[in-house]
Amino acid sequence: MSGGLFLVMEGPNGVGKTTTATRLAERLRERGRSVHVTSEPSNTPLGRLIRASESTLSGRALALAVAADRYKHITDEIQPALDAGQVVISDRYVQSSLVLQRLDGLSLQEIWQYNAQVSPPSLSFYLHHTHEVLQRRLNHRPRLSRLEHDGSPQQELALYEDAFHFLRERGWHQARIDCQDLDPNDVVTTLLHHLEHIERA
Repeated sequence: MSGGLFLVMEGPNGVGKTTTATRLAERLRERGRSVHVTSEPSNTPLGRLIRASESTLSGRALALAVAADRYKHITDEIQPALDAGQVVISDRYVQSSLVLQRLDGLSLQEIWQYNAQVSPPSLSFYLHHTHEVLQRRLNHRPRLSRLEHDGSPQQELALYEDAFHFLRERGWHQARIDCQDLDPNDVVTTLLHHLEHIERA
């Protein structure tokens, strides 16, 4: 992908992806950057259908729908913003599929087959925390999704580690961020240090 900078926020449910993406965008705007924040599934008719059908759509059907939404998301939203020179921050991307669809019974290789033509981001941030903290945060949610209910923080953490190494072997630029002992502002400061490094390279 050319033009701007494409950043992805990844990590298990409850780790703080949405909060971190929002605060990172604020800090970048304070520095004069034009930022576009988005998420997956996307805010398109297909993406909204996936969110609404998450309790009943599963397995291969869900994986294919998510991949189709991702390709559409890139074409219609992400790439135009990058071409305009913006920093794009996506809450979830391919790494989430490599985790959540495995919780839904698919193999890593099958999920990758559906996503192999997706362009890598400039940098993917993998936010990591302890399973105890993640479980405590999930316990405070008024409602859990099907996959949050069926899986566990321990399973997600193990699968995210697998996905991290899988993508690293394929040349994806990733940074693993240990969020223990960091408040949300400290996490964003750590992300900014990583961004400064890749932009100097």
